[in-house]
Amino acid sequence: MHDNVVFFNVKCIFFIFRVQDLGSGTLPAGPGSRGRIISTLALLMAMVLWGSSFVAMKYAFGYFSPMIVIFGRMAVATLCFLPFVPAFSRLPFTRGHILPLAAMGFCEPCLYFLFEAAALQRTTASQASMITTMLPLLVALTSGLFLGERISRRTIAGFIIAAVGALWLSVAGSVSEHAPNPLLGNLLEFLAMVSATGYIILMKYLSRTLPALFLTAMQAFVGTLFFAPFLLLPAVQFPESLPMGAVVSVLYLGIFVTVGAYGLYNFGISRVPANQAAAYINLIPVLTLIFGFFLLGERLSGWQLLACLVVFSGVFLSQDTTAESTKRKG
Repeated sequence: MHDNVVFFNVKCIFFIFRVQDLGSGTLPAGPGSRGRIISTLALLMAMVLWGSSFVAMKYAFGYFSPMIVIFGRMAVATLCFLPFVPAFSRLPFTRGHILPLAAMGFCEPCLYFLFEAAALQRTTASQASMITTMLPLLVALTSGLFLGERISRRTIAGFIIAAVGALWLSVAGSVSEHAPNPLLGNLLEFLAMVSATGYIILMKYLSRTLPALFLTAMQAFVGTLFFAPFLLLPAVQFPESLPMGAVVSVLYLGIFVTVGAYGLYNFGISRVPANQAAAYINLIPVLTLIFGFFLLGERLSGWQLLACLVVFSGVFLSQDTTAESTKRKG
């Protein structure tokens, strides 16, 4: 990771967090407002960081046990949040927050990283990132079922097409050094997206009364506690040496992805509707394909590229704004 890119990411992350009041302050949310622009920049930067995370995790898994990598990134992120503890202690935290906070943390990072770690051991970073395009559709369906939001036939059709494309991508994948079992790996990544759906819905609910920075810190803290016992499993082998590249990858995942990407995304989703925030996730596969091509030497076959087009077509079809426009007019 080039020093200039890292420095740019640091400046963007702390600029976004700086405009956020840890108490109850809010930014203007109008379409042309400064708050809307900042929210968009936060979501875009989160996608860049998340797109790179698949590559960084895949690289780190080549040297360290997956549980060591995941615990390491959570522990590093938790340490980053320690200076904010005095500010967190002044927040309006109540007993009513405990259950949804615990559920959010269990969905992501706990279940999410268990599934994703297993997925990246069996499929390529590029294929796994393509499965993330299912997340916005899952969020739309979940919002319709649990939040009473209208789901159009177009959205349902798009979901089916994207699902067919994701299945095609998995079946068309051949066994290789980077993907020993792509079908199972992509299925596990889909289960990670189901977990992420629960996280997004709960995050949107909690962000009404708690700031994004605190919610991100809680995710890191819960993740550290959850993954610590996994280090005692017999299957987890501690490395005899610490390759600099792998160590840097873990630090990058902890600081820039767990703190930066999640913090930026949580900030963005606290300012815009959940469906709109989830739509940005469609940028992750494109970014991961680019990172995977240049940094890991990953390639997709012709059939897999065609399957990617089917997935994107389904996602595009599902973006039905008719209901939203009708609601605004009404």
